[in-house]
Amino acid sequence: MLLLGSAVAIATPMFSRSVLAQGASINGAGATFPNPVYQKWAEAAKAPTSIVVNYQSLGSGAGINQIRNRTVDFGATDAPLTEQQLTEAQLLQFPTVMGSLVAIVNIPGIENDQLKLTGPLLADIFLGKITKWDDPQITALNPGLKLPNLAIAPAYRADGSGTTFVWVSYLAAVSPEWKDKVGVGTSVKFPAGTGARGNEGVAGTVRNIRGAIGYVENAYALANKLVTTQLRNKAGQFVKATPGAFMAAAGNADWNVPGFAANIIDQDGAESWPIVSPTFILLPKNPTDPERSRNVMRFFDWAFTNGSKLAEELEYIPLPATVQAAVRTAWGRDVVAGGQPIWR
Repeated sequence: MLLLGSAVAIATPMFSRSVLAQGASINGAGATFPNPVYQKWAEAAKAPTSIVVNYQSLGSGAGINQIRNRTVDFGATDAPLTEQQLTEAQLLQFPTVMGSLVAIVNIPGIENDQLKLTGPLLADIFLGKITKWDDPQITALNPGLKLPNLAIAPAYRADGSGTTFVWVSYLAAVSPEWKDKVGVGTSVKFPAGTGARGNEGVAGTVRNIRGAIGYVENAYALANKLVTTQLRNKAGQFVKATPGAFMAAAGNADWNVPGFAANIIDQDGAESWPIVSPTFILLPKNPTDPERSRNVMRFFDWAFTNGSKLAEELEYIPLPATVQAAVRTAWGRDVVAGGQPIWR
């Protein structure tokens, strides 16, 4: 759990002096994918907003369950809910930032971004069809790179995970066999490998096991100084995991879909990184405590206005200003208490 200090009172027309004097707190739970940037935003926002954020990085599945049960003020998920699911649960879904998944490896003698892989090869590795790092299909892509006769140890998320949803969405997009045999979901039955909880768990597993390969949000690879790989994109180009490649893919996003559920997987473009995705917040449309819901929106409004640089430092991708404006419009239209909009 992230508990970030006490709040500092500031003047605002939306809150009474007594509320400000005591500070305000909001509770959220869910996706580990955006946790690094949510921590940074929460720390930076507590003084100017007087809001203390308690965020539990438990995985998207837990975030969805907790907001459905109304045990938190907001849920967080990387796997967007469908329009029907949102309607049934009386939830508003909106994006906060975009992030990128990377493949991380622990292979003796292999340094950052030296190894080249393709989507179909990744699918075959996680299907258990390719089991050694010196497999001819891998060595053919990497002439001159000395790959050991070492068993491949795939690591995957053991918990209900939006990060897994994004990863297997990519594998299903590039591998018909993966799509038919395993499919897409927040929790799937991986044919090979070892499970770990959270992005943190997968990062730790790969760091500790020789021959391991896993998938994490790029911020976890940076923080843990893990070795990432190049990937071949839809245009047939091998690209490194860089902010420029992430931005190239994000620029193709179509946000004009229910729940803002833009699909940025395997986008066109010679420079595009193939695994980029938004992450989402789930907020009740009919909150029982309007003040707490308003504080959730105030916090993310601050993040939209002031948090882009912090996001970019962690190599997340801020939302376009037009999407931020559309989110604010949705707040004012859809989140209602006593017949009145909460956000003004």
